[in-house]
Amino acid sequence: MWTDIGADAYARFMGLYAEPLADEFVTLADPQPGQRVLDVGCGPGTLTARLVERLGAPAVAAVDPSQPFVDAARGRCPGVDVRRARAEELPFEDGAFDVALAQLVVHFMDDPVAGLREMGRVVGAGDLVGACVWDERLTGPLAVFWAAATELGATVPDEPRAGTQEGHLAELCEAAGLRVVEDTRIDVTVPFAAFEEWWAPYTLGVGPAGQYVAALDDDARARLKELCAARLPDGPFDVTARAWTVLARA
Repeated sequence: MWTDIGADAYARFMGLYAEPLADEFVTLADPQPGQRVLDVGCGPGTLTARLVERLGAPAVAAVDPSQPFVDAARGRCPGVDVRRARAEELPFEDGAFDVALAQLVVHFMDDPVAGLREMGRVVGAGDLVGACVWDERLTGPLAVFWAAATELGATVPDEPRAGTQEGHLAELCEAAGLRVVEDTRIDVTVPFAAFEEWWAPYTLGVGPAGQYVAALDDDARARLKELCAARLPDGPFDVTARAWTVLARA
């Protein structure tokens, strides 16, 4: 399972975009001192670390289904209660938190509505649930890659789609019984010194994109690399990625 990859590989791939996204997401959610916050699908602790900076480790808890990510989050955020668990089965009592946040997670949930409903359960009535998901095909960080892979002509695996289209994340929240108070987007920009810096993370086997690259033979992989390079500028360039973002009340 790709979610059992090491935290270092994830950091070199999606972490390039997830780190600046976490800064913006925390600013938007704006948890306050004295509140207790849960990070659902914490990965290696990207968002968790921002929450600790704001609130202190005793006020933060986190869950992830991947043991390597749980271990990495514990190492990055000492003192945080980090547990291995699925979003659909959160191991906490009703109303245990004031805020529950999920960054880049809803589209990987087996049952997104159930996961969001669980997030609503573990916060108190009227408290905050927040989620953000990449617009993966049009303006997300993988848009160039999947466009090139499609041109290659091979069967391209579909990325998980829950919440990745404008408005869909809000629909999922409403289906989970949450009251949407803000349906917006966050754009983050990541600089690259050269194409090779952009391409290298795709060779690490991270996520559906990394698995797709790993499954290609040498000739197809080289052709895919050429198709990607043709879509990007020579020399330094920036990639701007958009995340659909929702804040809701339980």
